[in-house]
Amino acid sequence: MTNLENRTGSKYAMKYLPNIDVERPELRTADTRITITTRKRRVTSLRKPAVVQEALDFWSFSGAAANVVMQLGWPEVAYGVMESKVESGALMKHPWKRARTTTQYLAVAILGSEEEKTAFREAVNSAHRHVKSDERSPVKYNAFNRELQLWVAACLFVGIEDSHQLLHGLMDEEEAEGFYQSAKTLGTTLQVPEDMWPATRAEFDHYWNTACQRIVIDDTTCEFLNDLVDLKMINPLIRLPFVNLLRFLTIGSLPPLFHAQLGLEWTDDDRRRFEHLFTFVSIVNKFLPRSIRFGGSRVLMKDLQRRMKHSRDMI
Repeated sequence: MTNLENRTGSKYAMKYLPNIDVERPELRTADTRITITTRKRRVTSLRKPAVVQEALDFWSFSGAAANVVMQLGWPEVAYGVMESKVESGALMKHPWKRARTTTQYLAVAILGSEEEKTAFREAVNSAHRHVKSDERSPVKYNAFNRELQLWVAACLFVGIEDSHQLLHGLMDEEEAEGFYQSAKTLGTTLQVPEDMWPATRAEFDHYWNTACQRIVIDDTTCEFLNDLVDLKMINPLIRLPFVNLLRFLTIGSLPPLFHAQLGLEWTDDDRRRFEHLFTFVSIVNKFLPRSIRFGGSRVLMKDLQRRMKHSRDMI
């Protein structure tokens, strides 16, 4: 048995993470996930078991910028985005379009029919065909690489699970397993086959901690990601009134591993304020109708359906 098998307890990680440096220090969940101490709220405990479809509250997208930062922790993904030849989808040039595409993917993967998922997959594939390294790229990448797509999907799951627990409180093991099983389409909607997605929540934890060993943020990526944290791609007239709140939400949604690599400060007092903010939001949410809380995802699905009906570009 190799060191990596010993460390992860899973041959799965070896199969799908062949480039892991087994000499790097083992990472713990305390390094790779944000700390959440929020207890389950009574209103949540009276509901049906948690499923990902119930996690599309508009506040679930409060950590969207942080999730992009996490995805770009792998050099292949980072340089694929930074060097992208698909100008219309460039993150720093067209941030709103990029945000719409990502949030629409979440909505389609979680709520969409098989026909809608297939149509969106084909649209994403048409863009991904142009995302591949050339002779000038410092790292080799190809957007069709399933290993890279699995990492991106895993980041999306971590983000949506974290935001759900911040709003509703920590899930127990049984609830977390049910939530995880309901979320596997986050990966399988694109190129990740079902047998590649970790079978259980525990196996996902093994995968995640091991995959985080591949996070390498060089100087070029660090500058790019810090601009993203500061939302410098957004018009100052829109950004300035909200920059402090959005920066706080972004840093709070990042695991300690990213704080260290990006030189971001995050104290225990910051963490408590972060959780208190979500406690306040959860109270406000109780008085908001579902049509408002979940309206954004419904609008995105209607937009997709219109685009399909009229044969318009989807991304």
